[in-house]
Amino acid sequence: MDGAPLTGPIVKAFDALSPQLQTAARYVLDRPGDVALLSMREQARHAGVPPATMTRLAKRLGLEGYDQVRALYAGAVRAGTLGFAGKAGAQVEAQKLRGDRALAADMASALAKQIGRIAEPASLERLADAADRLHRASRIYCLGLRACHGAAWHFHYMLSLLGDKTVMLDDAGGTGLDAIRGAGAEDVLLVASVEPYSNAAIDGARYAATRGVPVVALTDSEVSPLAQIAVTTILVATESPSFFHTVTPLLAVAEILAALVAGRGGDKALEALIHTETQLAAYGVHLPRHPASRQRP
Repeated sequence: MDGAPLTGPIVKAFDALSPQLQTAARYVLDRPGDVALLSMREQARHAGVPPATMTRLAKRLGLEGYDQVRALYAGAVRAGTLGFAGKAGAQVEAQKLRGDRALAADMASALAKQIGRIAEPASLERLADAADRLHRASRIYCLGLRACHGAAWHFHYMLSLLGDKTVMLDDAGGTGLDAIRGAGAEDVLLVASVEPYSNAAIDGARYAATRGVPVVALTDSEVSPLAQIAVTTILVATESPSFFHTVTPLLAVAEILAALVAGRGGDKALEALIHTETQLAAYGVHLPRHPASRQRP
């Protein structure tokens, strides 16, 4: 995550690490709050690796032991550089289910903090860069499968109200990725995928990259397969107090991106939206906003 002490060294070394060390490294990247607040043995248990693996990771990163890793992250928490999600991660995960109301409150609190992280400077910089690339693209291909489909579709739907710049790579009849064969360097592929990553989404992104199509990734880690392919990566949190991971921050990022791209369209975008609303009204798609003739029962 942006602002964490060892993000740069871990990302740089990640591909050369053994699978077990990669598992430990990913845990450190994705759970900076846990690294600061939990013991090494607790972290190893959450990561699913032996405690010795955490020590080996620290030494692989040039440190004497894992206590130095924890000290670095504890210092970052005190300095306020990890952000809300990093500070709250251990607390949220440590909370036990105390009934429906408590779980709902825990989830709402976690979501609020995760979405709040989107407003941090590093995240805003990535959003602005992605919006610029998407605005300048001749065509935007949108790809999101399974849990990530909603975010990609929402982005596509919002911009479809302004014209036909976006192409949704839906999987009808197994032909979803076929449309990307016409993409080129002047286009952009916006692809969303979080762990467990969809093979088809990763394959689609790799194919696009080999054709020179810039990839904008919405994903959950600096070392996700998409982050290795993309020219711009926007990170979203997926941790949740429930046993489902959350896609709400992913949906929020997609909505923000669509709004930024639409806003860059200026008067042309406004004219397109007026045209769309006129068409929808002619079709009677929506109920009137103020049905004056309708009486209360």
